[in-house]
Amino acid sequence: MDRFAYTSLNSINERRPVRHVHTNELANVNVVGFKKSYEAAMQANKTEGMGYDTRISPQLEKMERILLTPGAIMVTGKPTDIAFEEQTVMGVQAPNGETAFTRRGDLRASLEGVLENGQGHVVVDEGGNPITVPPGFSVNITETGQIFAKDPNLIGVAPEVQIGQLMLRDASETFLVRREDGLFEAFVDNQRVGGPFESGPKTPRLTSGALEGSNVNPVQALV
Repeated sequence: MDRFAYTSLNSINERRPVRHVHTNELANVNVVGFKKSYEAAMQANKTEGMGYDTRISPQLEKMERILLTPGAIMVTGKPTDIAFEEQTVMGVQAPNGETAFTRRGDLRASLEGVLENGQGHVVVDEGGNPITVPPGFSVNITETGQIFAKDPNLIGVAPEVQIGQLMLRDASETFLVRREDGLFEAFVDNQRVGGPFESGPKTPRLTSGALEGSNVNPVQALV
């Protein structure tokens, strides 16, 4: 094969993951809390074998680094809707049982009373355990992730009761990558690290009664 044609074909193949990323972003432009990403690095590798030493081909490191730039905030007034501030992320239970992270904060109680987000991921506490809401109780979430519940029939009679603490992490100093299930996990020392990670120097905070939109710009994604 002609060397120039080989190099060009290889370059096209290496750009395919980028197209997949952009397609995924466009498909999720209206999804609550969705975060865009970028391929971490483009490497230039020397082609070994017979020929000139100038045969260099590009190779893309296939990894989606999450960009935690904020999306538009939509005020809903619903107590179980939460929008995360700065680089705060929330722990949830991934489909394989591991703890992973997300920015999607449209929370609700399932029929079994388990707190989950709009994507069906179970919300976990600091110990990695599912948070359960007592039947019929209303929920209030503080800016630091404490969850209080109360019986609407006993307002003014019985005080609110804390039923859990969201697993919140400041990811301002943590490299997050997207998992195959769409959730986030840490990337430390050149390897993916599942489960909880050490929180950064900032206090993780959220705003209740609001949701964060996607940070994808559809016009930029099409370019």
